[in-house]
Amino acid sequence: MEMLKKLTKKVDQNPDSILVVRQQTEQRLPSHQHDKAQLLLVFGGIAYLQTDEKDFYIPSNHYIWIPKKYPHNLMFNTQDLYIINIYFPEGSSTGFYSELGIYPVSKLLSEMLSFSEKWHGDYFKGSWEFEFLTTLKNVLSKENLKKFSIQLPTTDDQRLGTMVGQLRNRLNENLTLESMATEWGMSVRSLTRLFQTKLHITFIQYIKMLRVIRAMELIKDSDLNMTEIAYEIGYSNIAAFSNNFYQLTNMRPTEFKAMSKF
Repeated sequence: MEMLKKLTKKVDQNPDSILVVRQQTEQRLPSHQHDKAQLLLVFGGIAYLQTDEKDFYIPSNHYIWIPKKYPHNLMFNTQDLYIINIYFPEGSSTGFYSELGIYPVSKLLSEMLSFSEKWHGDYFKGSWEFEFLTTLKNVLSKENLKKFSIQLPTTDDQRLGTMVGQLRNRLNENLTLESMATEWGMSVRSLTRLFQTKLHITFIQYIKMLRVIRAMELIKDSDLNMTEIAYEIGYSNIAAFSNNFYQLTNMRPTEFKAMSKF
């Protein structure tokens, strides 16, 4: 809790400043929030951001915009992950800036980040750094990029939590709604309703998301080729794997692999 107090104080002690932080600290903290909005950029791996309702997966070369006073907790477990946090003071809180969302880092944003790569600490109104970072923020809403769509819902239902925990470890199996309902002693209708009521998602869509998340981890952290990864997560058809990956991430597995190298 002491570290949480220090971070909160550091972020919010100068309400009018834009704060740039390049230290990887938030992954060790419990759920918290800031008076400032947060731009969190991820390079070289996958970060996991937890909220009260969903787990968000942020792949390399993507960013997440976190509105002010939005409770969250960041996690990651790879040593080569590089994270940049930029905290912005009170400003526009409508439209793009009022919603949590994950987007790819565009070429323009990448160049702006490269230009400011040595910056760290507080920057105040009147300085050219403040104006530059404000422009960087304003660029985000103008690019009209498509959101990264893997947002895995969470539940406090103990029984369902046990079920989805089992699914995570069995992705290489033929996990059908019918077979899992039988194994768990439920009717297909009851299992369907349980997922829709508690997670607001279908069983099939949940499995698809789990498989793509696991594929991203394997692409980043293993030497398996794409065919091997497809089989490892339960696909017998490499085309189906590639299409589902694209459907959820807006990129092909090979594109994600190329991005993960940076």
